[in-house]
Amino acid sequence: MKKRGLNILVAITVVSFIGCGNSQQNTNNNGKIDTKANQSTTDKSHMIKQKITPNIWVETTDAKAVADYYLSIFKDGKLKEHHKYTNPAEAGGGNFETATIEVAGMELSILAAGPFFKFNESVSLVINCKDQAEVDYYWNALTANGGQESSCGWCKDKYGLSWQVVPVEYFDLINSKDPRVREKAMKNTLTQKKIILSQLQ
Repeated sequence: MKKRGLNILVAITVVSFIGCGNSQQNTNNNGKIDTKANQSTTDKSHMIKQKITPNIWVETTDAKAVADYYLSIFKDGKLKEHHKYTNPAEAGGGNFETATIEVAGMELSILAAGPFFKFNESVSLVINCKDQAEVDYYWNALTANGGQESSCGWCKDKYGLSWQVVPVEYFDLINSKDPRVREKAMKNTLTQKKIILSQLQ
């Protein structure tokens, strides 16, 4: 238990350090960390511009695979960083990785440090979709290959992260000034897994 706690502490410390550092790629061709990159960078163009960055801890230790998975779904995304680390002996050894991707204009940090924590629905990411076709695309992509459908527009991807896939018109319906529109949208939402907008209108 003591080694596990130290292992987690090391991983969290590394993630905190990265968040306070810069966004430039600072791993060399062998995947080892170039600490000089963090020490000598002064070009503000490389600084992280997003004030708050969501960070997800996945149960694998392959951050690149996780990044590739999300980038295969969000086609306009890109990999910004990928780093490999080795825990010191006193932390029990072992390797873990981090990655930073940009999807839909948002930076998302990935910590791949093994099966210490699991996702639950208390935290989810919302995809605001422009129409039903976009809802269908993201729903199908996220629930494929080990993902899981839930209800009321919620689903999980293959890593267990919860998503809400919602057409933007949905919010107009459930917040309508017309009580009949609101009631129909809310009532029919409860019968759905994937949101079918035509059944709520």
